[in-house]
Amino acid sequence: MDPKIVLYIIVWIIIWLIFWFLISKIYFLMKLKKYWQLSVKKSKEVILGEVNEKIAPILPNFPYNYKDLVFVGKWIDYVVFDGLSEWNLKKVVFLEVKTWKSTLNKNEKSIKSIVESKKVFYELFKI
Repeated sequence: MDPKIVLYIIVWIIIWLIFWFLISKIYFLMKLKKYWQLSVKKSKEVILGEVNEKIAPILPNFPYNYKDLVFVGKWIDYVVFDGLSEWNLKKVVFLEVKTWKSTLNKNEKSIKSIVESKKVFYELFKI
């Protein structure tokens, strides 16, 4: 075989390898950018949700006195001792604050189920 033809084939293979390498890099960077944008969006939503949980008690249509609230923040947002600040406890409420289209996660659904099935108890632990 002619050495020129072999050289052309080798150059052609190298050019195609470089071309496909660049295409794969561009594809990877596009995917990376997409995941980064989704991550930033989700992070903003989580932060906004946490802010909304904190400001909910000062909104005009909030149904409970802010003095009756105990912020928990994990699995449920507040425990409401309705009326306790006025020495007239009416009920205890597990309150979850949600924004827009957000829904209960698996843990929050299980807590709701337990409360609705009346499996909530008061216990005293002494040391």
